[in-house]
Amino acid sequence: MNHRLFLLSLSLAFLAACRSAPVPPSSTPAPVANAGRYAIEQDRAPSRPLDPSQIREVVPVPVNRTMAGNRSPYTVNGRTYRVMATEEGFQQTGLASWYGEKFHGFRTSNGEVFDMYQVSAAHVSLPIPSFVRVTNLENQRSIIVRVNDRGPFHNDRILDLSYAAAWKLGFADKGTALVHIEAVVPGRENVILAANTASSATSAAVAVPAVAAGTGGRYLQAGAFSDLAAAQRLSDRLRGLTGSQVVIRTAQAENNGQPLHRVRVGPILDNSEIERITNLIRSANLGQPYVVVE
Repeated sequence: MNHRLFLLSLSLAFLAACRSAPVPPSSTPAPVANAGRYAIEQDRAPSRPLDPSQIREVVPVPVNRTMAGNRSPYTVNGRTYRVMATEEGFQQTGLASWYGEKFHGFRTSNGEVFDMYQVSAAHVSLPIPSFVRVTNLENQRSIIVRVNDRGPFHNDRILDLSYAAAWKLGFADKGTALVHIEAVVPGRENVILAANTASSATSAAVAVPAVAAGTGGRYLQAGAFSDLAAAQRLSDRLRGLTGSQVVIRTAQAENNGQPLHRVRVGPILDNSEIERITNLIRSANLGQPYVVVE
């Protein structure tokens, strides 16, 4: 009897051990809702349609930065990155990609919640938060985005945009696009355009020095191209459209040393002319021009 009881106890113990032991994974495991940090293994576009009317425009405002997202240096995948002390004067040309549903609802590098239906961006070294103007060099669409995340950690890409930002720039269905990015420092960029909202009396009181062509001044940049022929085509169209002088400024792109051809209207001597030419370019669907000073 005691012997049978001992064998029964041993059998029960063995079954209990088998029940609590981990089950080896099958060759095709079922998806787990919270496996790892992200619920989706491969990134993808939103599963529900994007509503363009709900995409808020990004307006640059003065920022108060903390250490959140700005620790420097930091290392990812064995590579060390350093955060810039200031974004002022920063420009870069290269490939941009987008990220979407896999990361939607998760925290960005500075602790904010990523929303793929709104405009935002990730960069490896720009201070967080900061603002940049992104121009799709393939179609000349341009928007301002707010950088609040780190990435992309790929050698061939310079910027990760939210799905909504990529949609506005016209490459959400492609995955990547050649872009040019320029830092926007609140209070220093687009000051002239902001002045156009003032009263006519106030605008009339603003003294605008005459500037000879080629010696510096204010210009409206309407596009930037890696292809000189494309830059010349836009230059010809703008010359006929505006009746103003149009110049092409060529400089080496930072990321690959290839030439970048910037198409600019000017120099422009007064605020009303800036507003007139800006409206002409927008109405002709030739992009979103902005003021630069040479």
